[in-house]
Amino acid sequence: MAEEMCYSSIKFEKLLGHPLNDIEEKFAPKLIFYGGSMDTPIPCPRVSVIGSRNASEKGLAEAREISEILIKNNVVIVSGLAKGIDTVGHKTAIELGGRTIAVIGTPLNQAYPKENEDLQKEIMKNHLVISQYPIGHITTPKDFVLRNRTMALISNATVIVEAGESSGTLHQGWETLRLGRPLFICKNVVENRQLEWPKKMVEYGAMKFDEYQDIFENLPTSNNILKLIQ
Repeated sequence: MAEEMCYSSIKFEKLLGHPLNDIEEKFAPKLIFYGGSMDTPIPCPRVSVIGSRNASEKGLAEAREISEILIKNNVVIVSGLAKGIDTVGHKTAIELGGRTIAVIGTPLNQAYPKENEDLQKEIMKNHLVISQYPIGHITTPKDFVLRNRTMALISNATVIVEAGESSGTLHQGWETLRLGRPLFICKNVVENRQLEWPKKMVEYGAMKFDEYQDIFENLPTSNNILKLIQ
């Protein structure tokens, strides 16, 4: 895909604009490959909006609402270009004139899922797509787990909108907690008695997402971006 696109590479700390501490460096890729029009170091604040590929209608609607509020407050939406919640986050940012970063588990010249190829091209043209995998890398399922670690590191905070017990989203949740970054889990998910993972993550510091101000107060530039939420 997109042979005409121009790809570049950058050291990870230069992508973020600051040196990595020992905890951040442990699983950080040395080099990032990227395509897009977004300046580097990438702008801040950045929030991952992530969740199930097979999300419910309620989950998709909540993902859109969360993304809208974040975008209106100049937050960059980060997600993994997967079906479901990820796709809603990216598309909402594009539709509302916001900014979005797609962190993918394949090399930049491949698209997964295939149905998001056009979306990937749009983000690569007008926003930013990044990968830790060089052109020619053979993709394996583990690559998406490592991608989730990288996405947690890129994000100043992460919001899990909806996810089952076996969702790959949970890898990013745990990595976010390991990094000491704010992790928010939507209220209805935390209160779902059929799920065990939210309770475990809350025990380790995850927060039940109820008020938007909770997110903004945990972002590095929250004093500059917080507006009244209608």
